[in-house]
Amino acid sequence: MKETLEYFIKALVAEPEAVVIEEQVEGDRVNYLLTVAADDVGKVIGKQGRTIKALRTVVRAGEARSGRRAEVEVTD
Repeated sequence: MKETLEYFIKALVAEPEAVVIEEQVEGDRVNYLLTVAADDVGKVIGKQGRTIKALRTVVRAGEARSGRRAEVEVTD
């Protein structure tokens, strides 16, 4: 799922080389911490948070197939 998330994020941003995704696994939970260039944060979040909500939905659905719960966070 990390590769899929990385693909989507890199397609959205102006500086794809600055994208870093950290995966933290805690039992049956997976946290994806996204770090992008400062100018790209707004693109990842989207208007009224629609883009990040859509990304979270895709990641949660993908991880649910393997029996894990997932969260996606954008960090500074």
